[in-house]
Amino acid sequence: MNTDYLSEEKFSELSAEIEFLKTEGRAEVAKRLEYAKSLGDLKENAEYHEAKEAFSNLEERIADVESTLKNVTIVKRHHSVRVELGSRVRTSRKGTSEPKWYTVVGSRDADALQGKISNESPMGAAMLGKKKGDKFVVKTPKGEMEYKIEELE
Repeated sequence: MNTDYLSEEKFSELSAEIEFLKTEGRAEVAKRLEYAKSLGDLKENAEYHEAKEAFSNLEERIADVESTLKNVTIVKRHHSVRVELGSRVRTSRKGTSEPKWYTVVGSRDADALQGKISNESPMGAAMLGKKKGDKFVVKTPKGEMEYKIEELE
């Protein structure tokens, strides 16, 4: 089984979500089910079937989040000389002048729009263990791209 990694921030976010789903989420779906039952014949009651599906989806999400929270390693930010989970890295790509900042995170934390790349992604995996000034190559469908680590936090 692969280890999943979460930042402290994402762990807190999921913990709050599970609390909300178990309390307010379940209460809301229960109200919808009660209302739908009051409409009569359950066999042909679209509201009832939609509420049952919402209940099923809610319970599935609760189970998924609970499983995630039980089976993760929480990554704390380190100030290492090598790239590791939680590192914030500024890279430059050979042939371009625009350096970019990335944070290396676990796959469940990844968000490309926020510059959070998974340690399992080609780029994240290629930079793990590297130091400031090191070069690394990322294999892409368009070929290999060379990068350099400019800064590391």
